[in-house]
Amino acid sequence: MATRPEPDGDGESGATLRAAVYSELRHRLITGRIAPDVPISTRGLAQQLGVSQMPVRDALSRLAAEGAVAIRSKRRITVPPPTPARLEEIMRARLLLEPEAAAQALPYLDGSTIEALRAADAALDAALARDDLHGYMESNWRFHFLIYRGRPQSLLANIIETLWMQFGPLMRTVYGRVGTAHLTDQHHRAIDAIARRSEPALRAAIAADIADGMALIGGLDKAA
Repeated sequence: MATRPEPDGDGESGATLRAAVYSELRHRLITGRIAPDVPISTRGLAQQLGVSQMPVRDALSRLAAEGAVAIRSKRRITVPPPTPARLEEIMRARLLLEPEAAAQALPYLDGSTIEALRAADAALDAALARDDLHGYMESNWRFHFLIYRGRPQSLLANIIETLWMQFGPLMRTVYGRVGTAHLTDQHHRAIDAIARRSEPALRAAIAADIADGMALIGGLDKAA
């Protein structure tokens, strides 16, 4: 987001600023840029974003209501630490929702979308090659939501993104412990399914991609 300070009041500019801060923190969670069980500083975030602490506090309160962060006190705000059971619950919810979201979006995915997906997947492959965890998670998020948000005003995409707010920080921990070297790229299968307009193949590719992530959860305790 822009780092230019803006009014923090209740007017239109204040509401716009609060929405921008919330959107930025939401994206940082989704892409694993906020680590679990590490204290979150409202002052530090405000300085990074070039705003006062008030819109940051507002955003964190909203994220806490959505289950993405835990506010114990003004000085103790964190992303809850991961557990295998919690990760499995999130991944199973993804497995239920994301193949359906992809299937619903398929009629809206055209040639330009396929090219954007290929670019996102190439960036993902490059991140894996250089062991760039943040680059991998950013490109992976972009790939999936190019598909899910292909359908205009997709309710499922909004629900899935909320799941990813909890998925991102937790999977950052998993990838950090067990590595990304053994991740299988199922994205080529998804792109091929979209190009062939095959709903069953697209559902299968998305499900396989999520299943690969679920398989890594089994290595969490071993790598701890």
